[in-house]
Amino acid sequence: MDVVILGASDKPDRFANRAQRKLRQHGHRVIPVNPALSEVEGVKTVPLAELASRPDVVTVYLGRERMLPLVDQMAALEPGRVILNPGADDLEVVRALRERGLNVQTACTLVLLDTGRFADG
Repeated sequence: MDVVILGASDKPDRFANRAQRKLRQHGHRVIPVNPALSEVEGVKTVPLAELASRPDVVTVYLGRERMLPLVDQMAALEPGRVILNPGADDLEVVRALRERGLNVQTACTLVLLDTGRFADG
């Protein structure tokens, strides 16, 4: 499964970084997105606008102010599912994504992985 991590972090204690490591442990291909970083955990970051293929999942670790300007770019990707992790699960963001026809889930990627429900979507 191809998983975009929007708001990827190179800080090991951040949830986005922990999710990236755990997603890889579970055999998923991760695509970190953070314009301030060139790589995360040895994986080259990719600008959101330059993603070449439709991801299965976009897992979001951005707050409302940083997320809202990216809604149209995310919709253009036509991901199979968008996971808004705690802190990213703003009602306005949820509404904007759903208005564009995206399947939105408010959940914690780490919990979904730990409980075997990540692939359930």
